[in-house]
Amino acid sequence: MTQPSFATHEVFNQSPPLPDIDLLGADRPLLEAITFNQGANAHVELEAFGKAWGITEMAERGRLANEYTPKLKTFDAKGVRRDQVEFHPSYHELMAESFKAGLHNSTWDAHGKPAGNASEVVRAAKFYMAAQVETGHLCPVTMTRASVAALGSQPDLLAQVMPVLGTRQYDPSFAPWTAKRGMSIGMGMTEKQGGTDVRTNATRAFRDGDAYRIVGHKWFMSAPMCDAFLVLAQADEGLSCFFMPRFQPDGSVNEIRFQRLKDKLGNRSNASSEVEFTGAYALPVGELGRGIRTIIQMVQLTRQDCAIASAGLMRSSLAHALHHTRHRTVFQKRLADHSLMVSVLADMALQVEASVALVMRLCRAFDEAPNDPLEAAYMRLLTPAVKYWICKSAPPFVYEAMECLGGNGYVEDGILARHYREAPVNAIWEGSGNVMCLDVLRAMSRESDAGTEVLQALIQDTSALTGGPAAAGLIARALLQVDNERTARLAVEMLAKLAAAAALNEIHPPHAELFARTRLVPEPATLYGASDIPTEVAKGLLGRVLPEM
Repeated sequence: MTQPSFATHEVFNQSPPLPDIDLLGADRPLLEAITFNQGANAHVELEAFGKAWGITEMAERGRLANEYTPKLKTFDAKGVRRDQVEFHPSYHELMAESFKAGLHNSTWDAHGKPAGNASEVVRAAKFYMAAQVETGHLCPVTMTRASVAALGSQPDLLAQVMPVLGTRQYDPSFAPWTAKRGMSIGMGMTEKQGGTDVRTNATRAFRDGDAYRIVGHKWFMSAPMCDAFLVLAQADEGLSCFFMPRFQPDGSVNEIRFQRLKDKLGNRSNASSEVEFTGAYALPVGELGRGIRTIIQMVQLTRQDCAIASAGLMRSSLAHALHHTRHRTVFQKRLADHSLMVSVLADMALQVEASVALVMRLCRAFDEAPNDPLEAAYMRLLTPAVKYWICKSAPPFVYEAMECLGGNGYVEDGILARHYREAPVNAIWEGSGNVMCLDVLRAMSRESDAGTEVLQALIQDTSALTGGPAAAGLIARALLQVDNERTARLAVEMLAKLAAAAALNEIHPPHAELFARTRLVPEPATLYGASDIPTEVAKGLLGRVLPEM
C-alpha cells in the first residue's frame, strides 16, 4: 500500500532571507559619515557600488567562497612541483569585483603617490560595504593597496610595478607579474619563533649580483597566489625588506615552497600558508638594515583596513539581527517591538554609528596628512587606537547579534556564524591588542608635542559632552605616568572612545551625547541593552541603521 504524501506542519513565523539591499542608501550613518569627511562628490560611484554589492548573488558568492575553501596543490600528477592554491570560482569573482572598484589601488595615483580628493574616505566606504558581504578575499586586496607605501622606498621598483598594479583588472593567471593585466602583492613577516618581535627573524638574504637569494621560512604568509610578496630577511646590514616575485627573471617559478595551508577558525576563503624559501630570488626595497621602517608604512595601512572591516562586520551583523527581529513574532508582538529587544538593538546601533564615524574620520586624516601636520599626528596616534577598540569590539558584538536570532543565529546556514568566526582575526593580525597599545605609547613618546595637540583637539571637540572632560583627564594621567604600560589598555580604549565621540559629534550631536553618556562615564554598562536609551531615541537609531523592509 502506498503511503500518502503529506506535510507534517506549516512553516511560519520564520524571518525571510534578507532581500537585495542598497548597502549605501539603507545606511544613513555611513552616508552622513562620508559627507562630513569630504566624500560626498563620489556619491554616484558609491551608490552604484552599494547596490551592486547588496544583491543576494554577491552574498551567495561569499557563502560559496567560504564553503569551498582553498586547496594547496604542491605537486602535479607527475610529481612536478606546482606550489599553487586553487580557489572556488566565487572567490575569483569577488576579487574581480573588488579590483574593478579600485579597492586595491584607488588611493594612489599612476605614480604611486597619494591620490588625494578624499580617496581614502571613498575607498573606505567601499571597503566597509564589501566587508559586509565577504571579508576573506579582502586580505590580498588590502595588502596590495598597502604595498605601494612600502615600495615608495624603492622608486625605481615602484615605477615598474605601478603600470600593472595601477590597473583595475584582476588577473588570476599563474604567470610573471610583468606579463599580467593586473597584479596583487602580499607580505611575509611572521616566523615560527616570533611574530610580534620581527627582529628575531632568522630568514637570511644573500647577495646575488644586484638581487638577493632568500633562505628561510615564514610561519604565516596569507594569499599565497599573490604575484609578489614583501618579506623581511636578515642581510649583512641587518633586517631588510625585499620584493619577492612568484617568478624569477628568466621566467622560471621562484624558489617559494608552500608547506601547507593553515586550518583557521575563520577567514576561510582566504588561504594562509606556511612557506619555505630555498634560495628565492628577491630585490631589496628601501635601505638595507631598515626593513622594519620600510614595511611599517605598509602595516599602517593594513591596520586601518582591519578597523574598517571590523566595523563592516558589526554593521552586517546588526542588519541581520534587525531584519530577523522585525519579522519574528513573540508573544503576539514583533520581537523588534519588545522594549528589552529595542534596548539591545539600539545600543548596538549606537556602537555601529560611532564606529563608522570614527573610521571615516581616521580615513580623512589619511587623506589630509600629506598637507596637514595635525592630521598626520592624528593618523599616527589614532590608527593603533582605532584598530584596538573597533577590532576588539567586533567579537562580542557579533555574538550579541547571533543571540537576537536565537538558534537560527548559531547554525552555519546563516551568515552570522561565519561573521562570528571571522570577527577575532582583525584584532590578532597586523599587531595584537598589546602591540597597538605599545604603538600608542611610542607615538606619544616620540612626538609628545604633536600627540598632546591631538589630545587637546579631542578635548575641545568633546568638552560639552557628558564624561568628555573626565575621559580626557583619565587618558592624560594614564599615558603620562611613569609606568604607563601597566595602564595602557585603559588609556587606549578611552582614547578611541573619546575620538569616536568627537567624530560622531561632528555628524549627529544628539547621538554623540548618547554615546558619551553610555561609554565615557565611569563604570559604563558593559553589555548591550543595559544602557538607558529612551524609546523614541532608540527608534530613531534603528530607523537610521536599516529601514523597514
